Amino acid sequence: MPEPIEVRKVPLHNVTDASELAKLIDDGVLEADRVIAVVGKTEGNGGVNDYTRILADRAFREVLVAKGSRTPDEVKQVPIVWSGGTDGVISPHATIFATLPREKAVQTDEPRLSVGFAMSEILLPEDIGRVAMITKVAAAVTEAMAKAGITDVADVHYVQTKTPLLTIDTIRDAKSRGHDVFTEDTLTSMDVSNGGTALGIAVALGEIEMPRDEDVLRDRTLYSSVASCSSGVELDRAQVVVVGNARGVGGRYRVGHSVMTDALDQDGIWAAIRDAGLELPERPHHTDLNGRLVNVFLKCETSQDGQVRGRRNAMLDDSDVHWHRQIKAAVGGVTAAVTGDPAVFVSVSAAHQGPDGGGPVAAIVDLGD
Repeated sequence: MPEPIEVRKVPLHNVTDASELAKLIDDGVLEADRVIAVVGKTEGNGGVNDYTRILADRAFREVLVAKGSRTPDEVKQVPIVWSGGTDGVISPHATIFATLPREKAVQTDEPRLSVGFAMSEILLPEDIGRVAMITKVAAAVTEAMAKAGITDVADVHYVQTKTPLLTIDTIRDAKSRGHDVFTEDTLTSMDVSNGGTALGIAVALGEIEMPRDEDVLRDRTLYSSVASCSSGVELDRAQVVVVGNARGVGGRYRVGHSVMTDALDQDGIWAAIRDAGLELPERPHHTDLNGRLVNVFLKCETSQDGQVRGRRNAMLDDSDVHWHRQIKAAVGGVTAAVTGDPAVFVSVSAAHQGPDGGGPVAAIVDLGD
């Protein structure tokens, strides 16, 4: 049986700041050697050349090495997923997951938060956005579920991944070996990588049958309702964190999920919070949360028809500011208005992650006294 989970959200005071992680360790809230995953937002441009992710990654890993007994190579194996871009009111932050000794956790047979992690086989540049990627990701999701002690796919509520996107160097590498790639537009490859990964999650969880290469980014009816996929230049395989609930684990926390049907769907966010176990009034307000919401995790996407609720917008035609940044800022504002907290995990490029123009929402709540 997996150990119970402690989960905390901390601010980033600057792009290389991990002081709040260090404080949690120094205060005995969690142990450095028990940190098993970090999911966070950094303040860069969210694009191919967003090196704030690398800077934040280094800062957090240095604290884990300095405060614990694991070697730098061992700490490198800890999944730390950074989503770049805090457009609008979104505030840089990190959500830290750590195991607890069983005797320190609340004992209960009710479903409680459990986390599993796995790395896929190496993803070659020619794999990205194709069945080869979908297959490798699906296998890693299944492995991570097993590590979390989750046997029923219905108990999986959030799958956070980080995968490689395409760069000039990796495109050149594929060509040198006689292969082509899905796209030679490196920014578009972010959508390709995220979309292919989401389809792998959906296959692993039985949400869809195995798609074809030509379905990626084209058939938007194929999606996962729990996938949250991010990509960057930091790694060469899929890093998969499965978050769900399991009985007998114990602890104070529980996760739930829902989907936003469009960029303004506040009800989708509230539905995820309710699904996690909080009782709320019919028309809730952020003051009803009473500090029990740890964080929400969302993916968002501009609708392919260029509309929201029948009203035209110009995001897909804007040549000055890419739609990635515009929709992220918009949904970030909607989400912060719901939670009353701008430190929310809102990530863009949600191809095959929730319905077109919407996206999946996961919420972690504290059910302790």
